Amino acid sequence: MLCSVVPPLTTVFAELAQKFFGTDAFIVTGALDLGIRNAYQPPEAVGADRLVNAVAARHLYGVPCIVVDFGTATTFDAIDADGTYLGGAIAPGITTAAEALFQRTAQLPRVALTQPPCAIGRTTTESIQSGLLFGYVGLVKELVARFRAELGEGVKVIATGGLASLIAPLAGVVDAINPDLTLLGLGILWAQRNKQGKA
Repeated sequence: MLCSVVPPLTTVFAELAQKFFGTDAFIVTGALDLGIRNAYQPPEAVGADRLVNAVAARHLYGVPCIVVDFGTATTFDAIDADGTYLGGAIAPGITTAAEALFQRTAQLPRVALTQPPCAIGRTTTESIQSGLLFGYVGLVKELVARFRAELGEGVKVIATGGLASLIAPLAGVVDAINPDLTLLGLGILWAQRNKQGKA
């Protein structure tokens, strides 16, 4: 199973599967039937990772739900009460934003992504940490509130990605943190594929 959002590497790993394992990689795309309705327009434009997360969230937590993935980009994905993947929102990831501050300003340093002692930073490092961490907490709260208003009652919020355990607890709107959601989604899709006799 291959879930990639870097097209040049998709080809490399597909070739690797053939060369070293003697098999074709099953490549997840928005054009495939993944057991959920994909209402994104056009369907193939949505990232494979977002769809795999939606499959896992639906299977593990039920619907309606919101998946917040703290990766290179911070993505928000909505799955409605019928299990339809609706779409979502995409923002720069917190590490992407931190790196941009460092690279595109003359005097701002690269800082560790840790929670500062308070919101009002007393140093440049604390000020950047406050802006990044608490700023992203605000981003999460606002988008989750707007998604919930559109999805209706009983929405669960699942956080995943490398920085989920840092930001999600501060937001106070996340029901579950699952750093392995994408891998679990691939496992679910693999099991579905085997059950259908397509392995």
